[in-house]
Amino acid sequence: MLNVYEVGAKVVYPLHGVGVINSIEDKIVLGEKRSYYIIRLAISDMTVMIPTDKSDQLGLRLVVRDQDVRKALKLINSGITEMEEDWKARYQQNFEKIKSGSIFNVAEVVRNLFHRNRVKELSIMEKKLYENAYRLLVDEISYVKNMEKEEVQNIVSEKLENGI
Repeated sequence: MLNVYEVGAKVVYPLHGVGVINSIEDKIVLGEKRSYYIIRLAISDMTVMIPTDKSDQLGLRLVVRDQDVRKALKLINSGITEMEEDWKARYQQNFEKIKSGSIFNVAEVVRNLFHRNRVKELSIMEKKLYENAYRLLVDEISYVKNMEKEEVQNIVSEKLENGI
């Protein structure tokens, strides 16, 4: 199986965040030999193993380029998307967007839930989803821009406050 990513690649693992591929190793798991990306996640200082042949399915991708960071920050400032009234359906819809791994989808979730919370308080689960999306967005931007997380949080918060 051809490995798409190389050791040292900076990647995003949806729902978990930014990390670096430390190694690519063959391991026997449940009696089956497979090649795995060994990824050190930046935020949690945790290591995960992702089968190389399932990396696309799991949404693994390289961190975005600088121009995509600018687009994501611009998206935070744009008009909110129509959302479901039922919080469970809204939660599921937003969860799927975060799970997609797209920085643009994550930025959209952050923007929409931030503004939704101004109108009506979010449920506990939606608050956690918002916090996770916010963390994922801040982590990737700080990683790409080589900035302190606190500085990026200030930029994102300012854009949210000054949006719509």
